[in-house]
Amino acid sequence: MSKEEKVPFKEKFLFGISAIPDQTTYQAFSLLVFTFYFSVIFGEGTGHFVWIGFFIWSIWNMFNDPILGALSERTRQKGKLGKRRFFLIISIFPLTISMFFLFYVPFNTATKIPEFIYFLIVIILFEFFYTLFDVNVNAVFPEQFTTESKRAQTNVYVKGLTVFGIILASIPTLGPQSPKGSVTATQLRNLFPFWGLYLAIVVAVFAIPFILKGIKEKDELEEQFEKRPGFIESLKITLKNKNFVKFVIANTMIWYVFNTLITIFPLYFEHVLKVPEDLAFLKTVSLLLALIVAALVLPFHKWLGKKVGMRKALMITMGIWIVLLVPYFFLFDGMYYFGLVVTAIQGIGLGGALFYVDIIHGDIIDEDACKHGVKRSGCFYGINAFIHRISTILTMLTIFIVFSGTSWAGGYTPIYEEGTVVLALKLIIFIFPAIGCAIAILFFKYYTLHGENLENMRKKLEEYPELLD
Repeated sequence: MSKEEKVPFKEKFLFGISAIPDQTTYQAFSLLVFTFYFSVIFGEGTGHFVWIGFFIWSIWNMFNDPILGALSERTRQKGKLGKRRFFLIISIFPLTISMFFLFYVPFNTATKIPEFIYFLIVIILFEFFYTLFDVNVNAVFPEQFTTESKRAQTNVYVKGLTVFGIILASIPTLGPQSPKGSVTATQLRNLFPFWGLYLAIVVAVFAIPFILKGIKEKDELEEQFEKRPGFIESLKITLKNKNFVKFVIANTMIWYVFNTLITIFPLYFEHVLKVPEDLAFLKTVSLLLALIVAALVLPFHKWLGKKVGMRKALMITMGIWIVLLVPYFFLFDGMYYFGLVVTAIQGIGLGGALFYVDIIHGDIIDEDACKHGVKRSGCFYGINAFIHRISTILTMLTIFIVFSGTSWAGGYTPIYEEGTVVLALKLIIFIFPAIGCAIAILFFKYYTLHGENLENMRKKLEEYPELLD
């Protein structure tokens, strides 16, 4: 690696902390919102409101993400505020306060209709401001770090701090999340707003230095801005990019695996391994260990990507992840320490999936820039977010369909025949994520922007110095 390609530590770190508000918000949403509303706010007999709400929310995302990505692309630079930083500034305050209102529900009615309306509004508003923040953070990455080497160096910090952000989001899971034993639903309703306040503070503390010091936007010349296609034309160009379509389907499967594991993980420990109440902390410890392992293996994935190429390294990682999932199917009642170890080693697959995806996506954006003379990062990330949000629908649909074959009655404590629910949870935590990994491998197999094609694209990109440093 040449000296010129070295990225200063300060720049890598200050950009890397963008992952903390980004991941703390969304992973807290993934870890806590489903359980909070399903088990505390709605409970037995009205849990279907959660499924309906998440389905509507997912449909909203299909329009929200590409529109906000295109809005970022078609906005002229706002003086010293730049383009991406401008949207980051206007999104961060509402995103911060939304963390509190996600867990503060001012209604407690018998019909649950007011709670449902509130739930739907608050998750849609959260998603709007989260996307406005996330799309612009992601769009800055390939624009600020213009080579694979610089992206790989920086992405180690981004993904390492991503893990830290997820850990911060996981801290509320150390406490009770469901009405059980001596903990009542009323007590949990009173506790969760404090967790929301904690999350809001975390977001503000790390977002502010990133926005002020972590972004280095280049001035965009008027002729570059004029090269940007309109919204509809941009959508057509992006969706006609075959490598992008293959990438985004594979990425959707990766997110499906991650979302499914993180959603079903607490229920698996609760009802398959039957972790006793005095050892309930093992659920959180297991997840934290997986995240720590994911951070520790990032240098290995950086080395592997450099050795065999990012695409092939990701395919190898997804194959390894399938193998790592197998033990979940063979664990049973009382094997919670084995469950802890099995969960910890999932970090090997998770770390690789986190590391390679953004670098591969950056290559696709570079290839598009070679054709159009301008980087359309916001549009690509907006459409990527639009498509991979389907992973949430797939996760919820998987859980709904599999549970419909059991006597699970809703609420946190199931009324069930022992074997059917245990089998259902094993299918959800192993078989379906393994299928997701296999589909990702299949689509990356037919992804062509690698090897000689990738090298040729990089040489062509050098014809556009305005897109490089």
